[in-house]
Amino acid sequence: MSTPNPASSALVPQPDRRPGSALRSLLRWFDTADETDPGTKGGRIDWLRVIPFIGMHVVALVGVWWVGFSWFALWTAVALYALRMFAITGFYHRYFSHKTFKTSRPLQFLFALIGASSVQRGPLWWAAHHRNHHRHSDTALDVHSPVTQSFFVSHMGWFLTHAGFRTDRAAIADLMKFPELRLLDRFDVLVPIALATALLLLGGWLGQHRPEYGTNAAQLLVWGFFVSTVVLFHATVTINSFAHRFGTRRYRTRDQSRNHWLLALITFGEGWHNNHHHFPGAARCGFFWWEYDLTWYGLKLMSWCRLVWDLKPVPAQLKYAR
Repeated sequence: MSTPNPASSALVPQPDRRPGSALRSLLRWFDTADETDPGTKGGRIDWLRVIPFIGMHVVALVGVWWVGFSWFALWTAVALYALRMFAITGFYHRYFSHKTFKTSRPLQFLFALIGASSVQRGPLWWAAHHRNHHRHSDTALDVHSPVTQSFFVSHMGWFLTHAGFRTDRAAIADLMKFPELRLLDRFDVLVPIALATALLLLGGWLGQHRPEYGTNAAQLLVWGFFVSTVVLFHATVTINSFAHRFGTRRYRTRDQSRNHWLLALITFGEGWHNNHHHFPGAARCGFFWWEYDLTWYGLKLMSWCRLVWDLKPVPAQLKYAR
């Protein structure tokens, strides 16, 4: 008999009728301090709170037909995808979650800020969830395992639940000592709002003063923020859903993690997921020269510029183990 999974037992719309619950959900759009409320039902989707997330997808899908196309808007979307993917993979993942290299406190905060603009929550929340994923990978306690959950839950359903919004602070005691990270984590949604506002203003200015670029406020907002962010989100979470189902297994890990060349391409190296689960302590996920890892190349370049240092290698005895 399979073990019941409380994290996915009630992914159905069941409204919270406690007094003030709607107001609390609205406030948590901007302030995540009240995220440990014991009265919430962990596995249930917080429908009111995820309205902005749903709306972001609607605007990305519908908005492109309304605002039209320009190469400037497209390349802005691509550039913001690349910058924020690097912030997620290099810093949210390899730095905050696994401490695979060192950097200065100002650069730590800068990339935490860029990562927060991805609408994937703050660095403390992200690191806590990821560390717990490694502790319980593909067991009933892994909230986004496609082995014990449905595909929808593993891909994005877990992200939308009451339990998914909470941060396990015990898992990130080393990061909790930084007040600037705690503040950013609490008000993380203000960062993507600031990015969206900046794109809106830039697009409006370019529409008036640089008409040769063929863009405007609405177009740059839709492509640069909404399209780029939605694609970035779904590319990132393929590592939760697809990379534990499809691909090859070089190492016999205790979970179902797999390597997949296409996922590695779109996630800047994260698709070498079986490698990563075999040894999470390395600053690179592509263990061999033919396993392209754009995040690793970026970190190596930053190390030459002395922006990061002490990049942890893959021990030879583990690299060639089976």
